[in-house]
This record gives sequence, structure tokens and C-alpha cells, in this order.
Amino acid sequence: MNRFTLFHTLRNPIFARLYTAQTTSLFGDALTWVGLALLAFELAGPKSAVVLSSALTLRVTAFVLLSPLAGAIADRFDRKQIMVITHVIRMVIVGLLPFVTQIWQIYILIFALNVFNAFFTPTYQATIPLVTGQNDYPQAIALSSATYQLLGVLGPGIAGSVAAFVGTRQVFFLDALSFLIAAVLIFTLPNILRVEQSQQSLSKGRTWRDIKNGTTRLFGDTSIRYSLFMQLVASIAGAQILVNTVGYVQGTLKLGNVQYGWVMAAFGIGATISAVAVGAINRRFARTTVVLFGAALITLALLPANYANLPILMCLWLLAGAGQNCVNLPTQTLIADRIPTVAQGRVYGAHFAWSHLWWAISYPLAGWLGSHFVQTEFMYGSLIGLALLARSANYLSTIRAFSRTLTLSNVT
Repeated sequence: MNRFTLFHTLRNPIFARLYTAQTTSLFGDALTWVGLALLAFELAGPKSAVVLSSALTLRVTAFVLLSPLAGAIADRFDRKQIMVITHVIRMVIVGLLPFVTQIWQIYILIFALNVFNAFFTPTYQATIPLVTGQNDYPQAIALSSATYQLLGVLGPGIAGSVAAFVGTRQVFFLDALSFLIAAVLIFTLPNILRVEQSQQSLSKGRTWRDIKNGTTRLFGDTSIRYSLFMQLVASIAGAQILVNTVGYVQGTLKLGNVQYGWVMAAFGIGATISAVAVGAINRRFARTTVVLFGAALITLALLPANYANLPILMCLWLLAGAGQNCVNLPTQTLIADRIPTVAQGRVYGAHFAWSHLWWAISYPLAGWLGSHFVQTEFMYGSLIGLALLARSANYLSTIRAFSRTLTLSNVT
């Protein structure tokens, strides 16, 4: 690329409206989790951390179980309708949260909320290449990811200020309004977003075949399979950061909530910068090379973290955030590159499920390391990641040799 074109995709009016809807619902997500944290403390007091960790587990469970089905449905039905329906139902669910009086009610509503989030996200990811075209989808995916990361940094702070102004429970009504606005924006898209001309019946046999086909295609492509393995490496390091940073900052360094916020903001800023950079360089480097670089970067950033003071830790987490997105973004783009349009929904759904399964493995590992190796949890997490990276070195060489063979065959 000769010039920076990350925002060029917003000239596409359909994608611009879809992107605006996604940004609005992302702000709604920030309101959801800030409001949930406050509500959990209101109902559970000192045990609010247990409530939040249980809610996160339910979130990942919904993603793993239902995302493959969501991807299969996205390949056969109007994606605009799917996204509108999921937004409207999520609006209703968060509208019920202000009336919660028991912790079990939180669990039911959060699981239901993420059931429909599991249907929305793969559908949205598969729709980006559909509306932007072959030339612009890498930049569109990068812009969407950069916005996700930026709101991950800024969103909770904004949402916290809003909650302080309107009240803990009232914030959920604004949350519901954000989903309604996003639903209206998607509903006004001018085209039917369907990859097949005729709507297919939702038969059990056909649906199961599509789900199986999504996973088969995901693991059948050598480059995508390698990138998915690198996401396992990145999730091991990322879970260490999300689970054990607060203990290191407040327990080991004896600092407070503000400093913890700075460290996690550095992680988010690194991810945002990385999303912009990956979108800008686009095809200058092989996607598997960028993925390997990202996995190595986040893993190595973890290695000296147990011996870092606050400024050094912030620098390390900035690099780690950049590495995280260097893994995630090219993997999404590889699916758009290498999977036919008619099958992208089911593959994005399978990818969403498998990548969250890695986190379901990595979160307990991070918790175990953090509780048994209080002074060296980051170092051991890094060593596990480095061992997996060493195991993958031969596999990457095989992929590159296979790609060169295909290129020579095409030339011949």
C-alpha cells in the first residue's frame, strides 16, 4: 500500500452504517459490564469478584457452544435480519437488569445476553467482506478491531462516569437504548445481506453438516490452522495479563486502582496501535509471519514482567497489547482471504468458538499460576508460550514450503 487507507472504507455507505452500528453497540457493551460490576457489588459485596468471574465463564460458554451454529445460520439467511433481531433481543435483556434482586437472576440474564451476542458477532465478522469487497475488507476489519480496542480502553471510563451521573441501575436503560439505535441503523441498510439467493430451510441435518463443515474448513486450511494455534499461544499470555496484573500491581508493587488502570490502558492502547498498523501494512508481509511475530511479542513481553516497576510494566503491556492484535487481526483476514464467500459465516462461527475455547483453557491456567507461583506467574506463563512457539517453528516452515509449491504450480 502506498498510502494509509484505514478510513477509506468508510466511503462505502453500507459499511459506514454497519460500522456505526457496531461502534454504538460496543459502547453499549461497556455500559453492560460497568453496570454489571456495580450491580454485583450492590448484591454480593466482597464476593462480587466471584459473581463477575462466573458471569465471564458463562459468557465464554455461550460463545463456545453456539457460535458454530450462528455461523451456519449466517450463511443461509439474511444477515441484516439476524443482526437486527439479536440487537433487539439484547435490548430487552439489558432492559431487565435494573429489576434484578438476586444473583441467580444475573447469571440467567448474562448467559441469555451472550447467547445472542454469540449469534451477532460471527454474523457481523462474515458480513464485513460481503459489503466492502475484495480490495477493502482488510482495512475494514482493521478499523473495526481498532475501534473495539479503543472502546475497550475508553469505554469503561466513559461508562463509569455515566453510571455515576445517572445511577447504577439506570445505566442499563441507556445500555438498552444503544442497542436499539444500532438495530435501527442496521435495519436501514439498503440491501439484503445474504450470500445465497434463496433462503434455505433450517433442517437439523443440513445445519449439522454446515457446523461440521465450518470446523473442517477452519482446520483444513494450513495457514488458518497455524494462526488458530498462535491464538492459543496469545491467549495463554493474554489471560495472564487479564487475571494476574491486578495482583501484581496492587499486591507486589503496592500501588492502587489508578495505577492498575494505567497499566491496563497501556495494554489496550498497544492493541489499538497494532490494529491501525496491521491495517496499514496490509499485504506487505505474509499473514502467518505477522501472526508469528505477534505471538512471540506478547509471549516475550511477559517474560521479565515479574521484575518490572510501574513504567517498565506499562511499556511491556503496551508491547503485549500490540502482539495480541498482531495475532487476532490477520487470522480474521485469512478467513476472508482463503474461504469462499458462501462458507465464511460458518467458518467465522467455528473460529469464534475455538478461539474462545482457548481462553476457557487459559483463564484457569492463569489463575492456577497466579495462586501457586505468586512471584513468578508471568515468567512461567511466558515459558509455556515459548515452548508452544518452539513446537510451531517446523510447522510454519512446512506451510511456507507448501505455499511456494502452489505458487510454482500456478506459474507452470
